[in-house]
Amino acid sequence: MTSDNFRVEPAKFFRELQSRLKVLQRRASRKNKRSKNWEKAQLKVARLHHQISNTRKNFHFQTSHLLCDRADMIFAEDINFKMTARGFLGKEMLDGGFGQFRDLLSWVCWKRGKYFAQVDHKYTSQICPECGTHTGKKELTERVHVCDECGYSTSRDHASGRVILQRGLNSVVPMDCRERKLSGNGVLSGVLCLDKCRSRNANSRELEAYVCTPKESA
Repeated sequence: MTSDNFRVEPAKFFRELQSRLKVLQRRASRKNKRSKNWEKAQLKVARLHHQISNTRKNFHFQTSHLLCDRADMIFAEDINFKMTARGFLGKEMLDGGFGQFRDLLSWVCWKRGKYFAQVDHKYTSQICPECGTHTGKKELTERVHVCDECGYSTSRDHASGRVILQRGLNSVVPMDCRERKLSGNGVLSGVLCLDKCRSRNANSRELEAYVCTPKESA
């Protein structure tokens, strides 16, 4: 869920084809190793794994472009998904492929000229986006954010999205009305940098031509 309360339902690619994969792996285990039938069975298993991977990647690309259509600046949490995949929700985390989605999202933002940056993920679900009060730790089953100080109430994911947006905007320091100072972990299209580089090279070539050109005799 995003800061503007836009939600994308996660797809369970491995869960949907897990039973089919289990049948193919069982059939492959009953074949004589290194035989023709064993190689054909292994090929079917590999094709199904390839189908799951391609379907997940296509979904990530479509979601990334959808988010880029809705905003010009996108911020995400700097979560270490390798560590979260080792918990009791490891299969769901690996099936979602959140690390791959974040990498593809940053690449799509770079290709389309959108600003992308990662922000600190600590306590994003424990801070009220309205008043900034620390509301305390929430259990995973608690999906509603309620602030006792200001009375603000919304879904937990929506409140976290607003906190992430606030942290991201605070990391972008305005220099003047024409440009902004970007954080070091941000990804921005290289068009502006390329234009500056071209203008700098053009000025250097003009100066070099002026210096190297001999003066005309009076």
